[in-house]
Amino acid sequence: MKEYRRQSAIVIGAGVVGVTTALALQDKGFAVTLLDRQPPGEGASFGNAGFLATELNDPLSTPENLKNAPRLWLDPHGPVALPPSYWHRSLPWLMRFMKAAKPEQVERSQQGLNALNRAAVGAWRRLIEGTELHSMLRASGYLLAWESNDLTAAKQHAEQLEHWQIETRLLQGDAVQAHEPGLSSAVHHALLFPDSWQVSDPYELVMGLFQRFCRQGGVFTQASVQRIDPAAGTVVTATGTLEADHLVLCAGAWSHKLLAQTGIHIPLEAERGYHLTLPNAGEALRQPVGSAERRFVMTPMSCGLRIVGFTELGGLNKAPLPQRFDSLHHHTGALLRDTSPLESPHETWMGHRPTLPDSLPVIGRHPAYPRLYAAFGHQHLGLTQAAITAEVVAANLSGESCGIALDPYRMERF
Repeated sequence: MKEYRRQSAIVIGAGVVGVTTALALQDKGFAVTLLDRQPPGEGASFGNAGFLATELNDPLSTPENLKNAPRLWLDPHGPVALPPSYWHRSLPWLMRFMKAAKPEQVERSQQGLNALNRAAVGAWRRLIEGTELHSMLRASGYLLAWESNDLTAAKQHAEQLEHWQIETRLLQGDAVQAHEPGLSSAVHHALLFPDSWQVSDPYELVMGLFQRFCRQGGVFTQASVQRIDPAAGTVVTATGTLEADHLVLCAGAWSHKLLAQTGIHIPLEAERGYHLTLPNAGEALRQPVGSAERRFVMTPMSCGLRIVGFTELGGLNKAPLPQRFDSLHHHTGALLRDTSPLESPHETWMGHRPTLPDSLPVIGRHPAYPRLYAAFGHQHLGLTQAAITAEVVAANLSGESCGIALDPYRMERF
C-alpha cells in the first residue's frame, strides 16, 4: 500500500494575511511552515484601524482623488504626504497611479475590490467561529462624519454605496451626538453603516491566530529571506535553506523584491501609515468613526482609542516624521467631545502598507512557476480581506473552486 504524504507549504510573511493563509492551508491538510524576519503580527497588521472596511470599493486612484490631491498635499495637516527626498523614487509609481484613474481601470478595480469585500465578514466568521477568538469580532457599525453643513457629498456617497447594496443612514445634528455621544458638536452630519464590523485589537487577534497555528502543529521560523527558488521549492534564509511543495508569498511591502527574483516585476509602493493609540480612551467612542474631510479614522479598542491616518509615499527606510503624529493629534482634538485623553501619554507607530497603482492585491499562481503562489498588496484593506484571501489561496492550492474570479488580481497584469 502506497504511503500517504502530506503536501507541504512555506508561507513567507507572518502578518495578518500570512497567518490566516497558514491556518487555511492547515485546514486543508497541508504541513505548513510560517516564515518572517520579524515576530508574528509586527508589520502593518500591528497598526491598522481595526475595522473591516467593506465599504471601500473605490480604488485610491480616481479622477476625483487626483483632482483633490494637490490641495490635500499642500495642507500642513492634510492626509497626503510626499517627502521631497523621495520624489525621484516615487515618480514612476505615481505615473502608473495616475494612469490607473482611467474610467475603465477604475471600474475593474471597483469590481475586484467588491468581490473580496462582500465575502470578507463571512470568511472572518468562519475562521474564528467556535474558537476563543470569536468575541474579538463584533458588529459595531461605523460612522463617516462631515463637519461641513453641505449634505451634497454625503448624499452622493450614499447613492454610490447603494449601487453596491451597502446600507447607510444619514444622521444630522443632534441625531449624530445621540448615536455617538463621544463626538463633538463640530460634526454636522454623518453616514451610519449599520452592518460594519470591527475587531477588538488587531495585534491580539493575529497573535491568537498564530498560537492556534502552532497548537495545530505549525512551525514558525524567524529569519530573513535572502532568495527564493520556486522551481525547486526552496527558500534561502540567513540561517539555512527550507524546502516545500508550495511557496506562498505574503510578505506585504517586501513581497515585490522577492518576486522580482522570478522575473515578475510588480510596481508596489510602501505607503507609510501612522497611528496614535490613547490607552486611557478605549471607551471614548462606541464604534469606529471616520472623517470624510480630514480622512482619518478613530476606533475604540481593548488597547485604547486607535487613531489612524495618512497616505505618505516614503519607502521602506525613512524614519517616521513627527509632524504626522502632530496632525493626528490635531484632527482628533477637533472631533472628540472629551479631549483630555490627548493630554495623557500615548503610543505612536508607523508601518508600511503594500499598495499597487490599481489598489488591487496580487492573488494568484506564478505563470512560470506553479509551485509559487502570491497574496500581497492589500493596501488599506489587509485586515478586511485577509480571511477571504486565505480561503482563496487554500482552495486554489487544493485544486478546489474558490468562488471568486482571480483574473483581476493576477501578478502578471502589469
